[in-house]
Amino acid sequence: MNHPLPRFEIDPLQDPLDALLVDIAVRVQLPPGLHEKACGRGESVCRHMDRKGSPLENRVRRYYPQGSMRIDATISTRGTDEQYDLDYVAELDVHHLAPPGAVLDLVYEALRDYPTLKPVERQTRCVTVFFADGMHVDVTPSSLLPYGGERESHIFHANPDKPAHEQRHVPMNAFGFGDWYNARTPVERRFADAVNRRIAEAAGIEIRADAQFDEVPDQVPLIVKSVTTVALQLIKRHRNVVYAGEKGRIPPSVMLSCIAGEVASPGLPLSEMVIRLARAIARKLNAASARREKVSVVNPVFPKDCFTDRWPENLRQQDNYAGKLTALADGLEYVKRHGSSLEDTQDWLRGCFGSHVVSASIRGFNDRTGRAVQSGSHAYTSRGSLYVPSRPALIGLGGAAATVPARAVAHTFRGGRRW
Repeated sequence: MNHPLPRFEIDPLQDPLDALLVDIAVRVQLPPGLHEKACGRGESVCRHMDRKGSPLENRVRRYYPQGSMRIDATISTRGTDEQYDLDYVAELDVHHLAPPGAVLDLVYEALRDYPTLKPVERQTRCVTVFFADGMHVDVTPSSLLPYGGERESHIFHANPDKPAHEQRHVPMNAFGFGDWYNARTPVERRFADAVNRRIAEAAGIEIRADAQFDEVPDQVPLIVKSVTTVALQLIKRHRNVVYAGEKGRIPPSVMLSCIAGEVASPGLPLSEMVIRLARAIARKLNAASARREKVSVVNPVFPKDCFTDRWPENLRQQDNYAGKLTALADGLEYVKRHGSSLEDTQDWLRGCFGSHVVSASIRGFNDRTGRAVQSGSHAYTSRGSLYVPSRPALIGLGGAAATVPARAVAHTFRGGRRW
């Protein structure tokens, strides 16, 4: 049953900083066409495991999306703008204490001839099928626990390059976590309407200005549903960018998602939700370091499922990430309090979210502003300033004094002006 998205009187993106952050988020997530293709590919890969003649024929009980796919928070893969990681769980008819390496090898054998141009790879906890357009599907095998709650399972950990005695069974309930997160981040209709229009616009899909979103063609799904999830996507994008040049593990997405669910605040402006989430993650990391412990974040519906079992490896890693998040929150908060011109902070934004994405977002922001002015639409806040920090290199430096003062610039918003 379709539930109409009511037409809103107040634009939830009327603050220029919120509008710019949405533009950035739109450019790092799955566009409508790929969103549909991603869902189809995940199901196709999982069905291939159960095909006639497969070593897992009739042994795939069910499969379902997990992680970002489950909560609609998928963004481009670390270090890229065109690759997407799609995560699926394949619940198998195997004993929950079966040898982890043997189970993963069995999944690999079942998928190795999947028709793609790139070889299938056997990973430590999943098997990856790559597609030529940059998308890839990770299939994680699981087995239900005999006396557990709904979907409480074991997944299988076996690094092919490590000795057999390091293999282990890992408790997991990705499905239950997805339900928990989605319940805490309900659809925010006005925000969803505005953001999905931006997604459609970026994909070249024309929507009448007076159309409610339930009148949009079926091929344009409601991809983004809540402020919290867009804030989470921006935090994940920031993480991907600041760790792009580093090797090894990075802060896990599921940890970030869990904390986002904990601090979700429907109705909050996007910029404030990004600040709230960044500070919440940093506080949790700093609190663990103060106890001389590595942070522990567990599945709220299945505490045996630890989201931080492989990261951080040491206190230095969590302190480093806490510092990066604090700098991001400080910068955005400074923007909201003081305001500044867009051109004065472009480098800082690029350092936070990536050069290509930010440049494209700024072009789109300027074009939209020019069109709004020409049509007589309101395209600026009551203060008349664009809330973006000047001299961003000085933001987040703790007690260091700024040597160059920030400026709050009131723009005239002349159509076509490039800042």
